[in-house]
Amino acid sequence: MKKVLVIGGGGREHAIVDALSRSPQVGKIYCAPGNAGISAQAECVAIKDTDVEGLKAFALENGIDLAVVGPEVALAAGVVDAFKSAGLRIFGPSKAAATIEASKDFAKQLMAKYQIPTAAFETFEDYDAALEYVKKGSFPVVLKYDGLAAGKGVVIPETLEEADATLKDMLLDDKFGKGKVVVEEFLTGPEFSFMCFVDGNDVYPMTLSQDHKRAYEGDKGPNTGGMGAYSPVPIITDEDLEFSLEKVMKPTAAAMVSEGCPFTGVLYGGLMKTPQGPKVIEFNCRFGDPETEVVLPRLDTDIYDIFSAVADHAPMPAIEWKKEVTMGFVMASKGYPGSYDKGYEIVIPEERSDVRIYHMGTTHKDGKYCTSGGRVLMVVGFGADLQEAHDKALAAVESIKCENLFYRRDIGWRVL
Repeated sequence: MKKVLVIGGGGREHAIVDALSRSPQVGKIYCAPGNAGISAQAECVAIKDTDVEGLKAFALENGIDLAVVGPEVALAAGVVDAFKSAGLRIFGPSKAAATIEASKDFAKQLMAKYQIPTAAFETFEDYDAALEYVKKGSFPVVLKYDGLAAGKGVVIPETLEEADATLKDMLLDDKFGKGKVVVEEFLTGPEFSFMCFVDGNDVYPMTLSQDHKRAYEGDKGPNTGGMGAYSPVPIITDEDLEFSLEKVMKPTAAAMVSEGCPFTGVLYGGLMKTPQGPKVIEFNCRFGDPETEVVLPRLDTDIYDIFSAVADHAPMPAIEWKKEVTMGFVMASKGYPGSYDKGYEIVIPEERSDVRIYHMGTTHKDGKYCTSGGRVLMVVGFGADLQEAHDKALAAVESIKCENLFYRRDIGWRVL
């Protein structure tokens, strides 16, 4: 039986652990650092996801057969390169390939060079030059911090005053660190998440999902890491999907090979269905969060075989998906994505077979679950259709007791 190490400690990693636990080949799962919910299915190990040397030493000492990387910070820290140089099998892109997420500017320049459809843009390091450019354009405008910012480095100002304040944050006050800013034209249309397993030039699509980025109902409030998701996405046609695969995801994988940093792992395309067809909003170098929590429960193929095929550059098994659909609601700490308090007790009733609860930011205190993050739980319902999945998930959300959590009730409103 195989020993697997999952790196990370959020809802995405809980969903990966959950999928691996369904594999008849996997005997033991470790998760570093994991969380309180993950500990029910894996042995949590107190090693930070960016402690590359600590993770490598643990994998060597414990005879890990395969490691799977969840978060972008671990990938950007070079964990894949370190494991491979030690002869360890690992699923995820190299540090060089992870630049497609770690640098918004790199991604945009790549798309421009290889004619992959995306919004018009310019990149700036100088505040005055950026402000002059924004003044000449129209509003709303999209401002993106060039580096990693935990999903919060994108701001969409409606006015010049808001744009000015954001540019000061990013370029003068270094709110996210020292970096450049990408100024993009604002596109309109429904967004969707298209994740693919990628091994160099080979691209294997997953089922589509749609995330809800804004904190409050009616898509109001600040951008977050995501407040809920569902899968599949009925408003995206077969033609949209075909275009996205053939004109976006496959050419991007080929472009990375041409640039000398071939991609292996999960390439996440954050796409928008514009009046001119699908265009790229962003690329991520890993499973999306919260999309993973609604996509992986629908996977009917042994995920260990998929991870192994990519890690070994071996033939991919046929990837099958369940007919059942999923919808998930994120329960977040009051104040998120700004500052919030931790340590509130959470009472979770017995889980039902048609609902799955993934832990995003929880810890154990005196044998009880307590909040330890901004996003705390992701409650996923299963159904024959999205309405049934929505109703089951929402009923489960309402049965969870905690005095410091909030959630959106309107997940899936575009399709319901």
